[in-house]
Amino acid sequence: METVEGVKRMHLVGGNLALDFINTRTGPPGGPSDDDVLTGYPELVAWGAYAGALTDTETAALHRLSRNDPDGARAAFARTLRTRDNLDEVFRPLAAGKSPSARALAQLRDDEADALGHAQLERGSTFVWAWREDRTLARPLRPVVHAAVQLLTAGALDRIKGCGGCRFIFIDESKNRSRRWCSMDDCGTAEKMRRYVAARRTRATR
Repeated sequence: METVEGVKRMHLVGGNLALDFINTRTGPPGGPSDDDVLTGYPELVAWGAYAGALTDTETAALHRLSRNDPDGARAAFARTLRTRDNLDEVFRPLAAGKSPSARALAQLRDDEADALGHAQLERGSTFVWAWREDRTLARPLRPVVHAAVQLLTAGALDRIKGCGGCRFIFIDESKNRSRRWCSMDDCGTAEKMRRYVAARRTRATR
């Protein structure tokens, strides 16, 4: 079971905030998850800060708010898990070259409408949606949902892939679109080791 400090050990390899959010559950490819980084509301806030979706000020404010409203924090965390399940239902089919269900897309639409209802347009080089004035416990979810919609509407869907060694989903940004692993340091290295052991066994039996 992960802790707040354990959240910081996970690798952000998705290439998109929404995919990294989905990747907070680990496990084999095509199978059920066997571990979960998000075990409670404090871990959700810690992940949001680690992923760059929350500022230090927002993080501290959310920790205070959750301590003052534990029932609200539990409800917000339950909503977090439902949102993650729905995003998984949207992007995992896309990673397999299929289309997500109409139900999952409709739920994402509703979540985006709610997120934008708490946002403001702020000016940088262009105008962007921001949630600096959002003082609700659902604040960590807003940019995640928005990132998901941006990826669906403006991203290269054929670059969304599933790792060959685990259940992580990522955007393949390689030039020839040949990336197979969430990370060469993790699943890629493990696969190389499996091939090396298999080759040695084959040579030993000859």
